[in-house]
Amino acid sequence: MDELTNQFLTSNQTTLNLAIALLLGAIIGLERGWGARDQKAGERIAGIRTFALLGLLGGVAAVLTREITEWAFPVLLISVVAMALVAYSERLAHIRNFSITGTVGMVLTFCYGAIAVSVDPALAAAAAVVTAIILDNKQEIHDAVNRLKSHELDAALKLLLISLVMLPLLPNESMGPGGVLNPYEIWWLVVLIASISFVGYFAIRLAGMGKGILFTSLFAGLSSSTALTLHFARQASTAPNLSPQFASGTLIACGTMFPRILVYCALINPALLPKLLWPVVVMSALLYVPALLIWKRNENRLNVPQPELTQNPLDLKSAFVFGLLLTAILLLGEYLRTWLGNIGILVLAATSGIADVDAITLSLTRMSLEAISMQTAVIGIVLAASVNNLVKAGMSGSIGGKEMGLLVGAPMVVSLLAGLTVAWLL
Repeated sequence: MDELTNQFLTSNQTTLNLAIALLLGAIIGLERGWGARDQKAGERIAGIRTFALLGLLGGVAAVLTREITEWAFPVLLISVVAMALVAYSERLAHIRNFSITGTVGMVLTFCYGAIAVSVDPALAAAAAVVTAIILDNKQEIHDAVNRLKSHELDAALKLLLISLVMLPLLPNESMGPGGVLNPYEIWWLVVLIASISFVGYFAIRLAGMGKGILFTSLFAGLSSSTALTLHFARQASTAPNLSPQFASGTLIACGTMFPRILVYCALINPALLPKLLWPVVVMSALLYVPALLIWKRNENRLNVPQPELTQNPLDLKSAFVFGLLLTAILLLGEYLRTWLGNIGILVLAATSGIADVDAITLSLTRMSLEAISMQTAVIGIVLAASVNNLVKAGMSGSIGGKEMGLLVGAPMVVSLLAGLTVAWLL
């Protein structure tokens, strides 16, 4: 009785999976048929019926392979490829269209049917839906490729290089004085900061500059708030009457640095997040609120020209330099911790923040896992970020003029004092 029950359940499951295979083929076929809906009968190579049957054929091939012979699937797959090539050749003789996308879609549909029966119906369904979406968005994908600039494609490939090729090759073990150097972890931090900058750049690039200066400034904080600050300061020096708008954009970009710090913390040491959250929230608010007030008070002035962000989204040389900077800070941090204790860490944070906040933030977050207390890490991160913002305030005043310097510098100082106070109290 148990054997009969198992056979019945297996038979029902196979029937259900074959139905899923048929449905998945119909989904892809629906997209193919809709795209060729204006063609006359007989001019289409394959539509909804053909693709539905291909999905079912793939499922049947999987059943035959399991129950009769292991040659069933490869023989039927070769047959499908042969039929697709014959149809493609015949069509090419009448219509000079060299795209083989439809042929590839037919082969994939057959394989999805087999996967639905023999591997996992959910996996096959997900793959079929993604395939249909890709086929349906042909024009959008081509337009995106046409809008892509050469240095942006180069940056995307380099990001894949440092993350998928270089990262797995590095040893994941502690080295150096105090075991503070782990090549895999250091390079993972490089990949992290590169990825966030990459996302920030393309958020502005894809959405367009027409979204407004506040939108641009917000996402420029993910890419390079220093570059945007320098750009706005130069603009303010040539158009002093627009200094409030430039100051507002600068504060927004600098304020975005603090949520970015929380992302680092959540990914590297989530236990540090509760202690760092309130100082970061307070410092962000004390930059965002003045920025919006300044903008609101001066919105009737002339519009601010949109910034042109021309920096490379990812430069391999910069990535290597950043990795070396991380290594140097980790080594120096271990030395100062041993020599001066927490005071040495805070001195390092303040001096490192003058040039770059990301490297010291990532280093202190990692060191808080075992080398230093969370309290020291929080104060050090807040101090480094504040010093970095004060440098940008000085840049705004020295290049952009007195008005922009005051509008940027006053909120920066208040943000620094409030952030250190909250970090100390908590």
